[in-house]
Amino acid sequence: MNPLYAIYTVLVSGIFISAFPFFWLYSGLTGRYRKGFKERLGLLPQGLAQHLAGSPRIWIHAVSLGEVKVAAPIIGSLKKVLPDSSIIVSSTTDHGIDLARQIFGKEVLVLYAPIDTIFSIRKALSGLRPDLMLFLETEIWPAWITEARRAGIKIALINGRISVRSIGKYLKFKPFFRDLLRQVDVFSMISQEDADRVQALGAEPRKIEVNGNAKYDLLATQADPAMEREMRRILNLEPAHPVFIAGSTRSGEEEMVLDAYEKIIEEFPDMVLIIAPRHIERTPEIESIIKSRRLGYQLRSELDGNVLKRTKPVVIMNTFGELFKVYSVGTIVFCGASLVPLGGQNPLEAAVWGKVVFYGPSMEDFLDAKALLEEMGAGITVSSSEMLAEKALWFLSHPDDMNTLGRKSKEAAMKNQKASEKHANVIARMV
Repeated sequence: MNPLYAIYTVLVSGIFISAFPFFWLYSGLTGRYRKGFKERLGLLPQGLAQHLAGSPRIWIHAVSLGEVKVAAPIIGSLKKVLPDSSIIVSSTTDHGIDLARQIFGKEVLVLYAPIDTIFSIRKALSGLRPDLMLFLETEIWPAWITEARRAGIKIALINGRISVRSIGKYLKFKPFFRDLLRQVDVFSMISQEDADRVQALGAEPRKIEVNGNAKYDLLATQADPAMEREMRRILNLEPAHPVFIAGSTRSGEEEMVLDAYEKIIEEFPDMVLIIAPRHIERTPEIESIIKSRRLGYQLRSELDGNVLKRTKPVVIMNTFGELFKVYSVGTIVFCGASLVPLGGQNPLEAAVWGKVVFYGPSMEDFLDAKALLEEMGAGITVSSSEMLAEKALWFLSHPDDMNTLGRKSKEAAMKNQKASEKHANVIARMV
């Protein structure tokens, strides 16, 4: 056993064993993590593998909601090149599991991911016996990778990315990651920058490919005009009604968005502001901020478009899974986690609706998407609330220019298609 891996195993196993009684009690009292409790320990129903009749047997780990969305087009392409395969999808979160079951139905076995300890991973691998183990995006799990390699399972990082913000942390433990990454058979990365970073961590160059971002393939099929009609009904918005959307905002950004909004409504008083925080549990905090400004607001959960209509100028999206649809009604769209140093959010989710997209200077996690937009002149960087208000007012006063750049924005979002097919072909070659 590699000494660094041995240390990791002892530490993680020790922490897990000592914390387990408290975790079990907490889960029993609160109900959290009760779903899939046995699966998280690697304890799968007996004979589960017998229902996976196809070959090869492919296990895809999609840690949460975003990765499950990426898995969808890849699995669609995979079924074309390996039609007889059996596919397993695991996720860590309840929302990821729910979405996976909604998307894949009974065609794919969906289960909770085992905790990254030797006993949980070995139990799950022996129960499912996959031929291929695929990790999406930035999922590097030491025990999972090492135990899969020991079991003779081929391993790949698919739609892989290593962000500018995280590479520095990884490099501090380069000897550990170098030995770990050498056990991976293929790295199918999003961009050349991601490829360079994973190589810097110790991945062998001959194993690395660049195949684009499968997340963009999904966007092309999702932008349904019916979604826009639904959101306009729910939010009581006429087609010509100006709407300022701040999506995936983080702590510290709502104040800046509200500063910009208060300047905008001096010239466009009927502008509606929709704030969609990245974490909806921050809703009470955002309510307090809005109340302090004496602005009227409503919660999305209170609106249905029929009984209770939107009558206030500000709406807080305190529901899951609707941000993409909300972008469809935007006139001015700002992508959050970017005016604070948190790496940004995917601007192409708004761009695919034909929107000019505003974002702050911190877009390290989405440099490829940012480059696509800025190549077409359809991505606008703002460094302050004043600049956001100034540029938004300019576009609102020049609707023809905004519409032209909006069309270019959509063109940029559609430009890099078929990445999922390229990733699927990489997987097929492994077989």
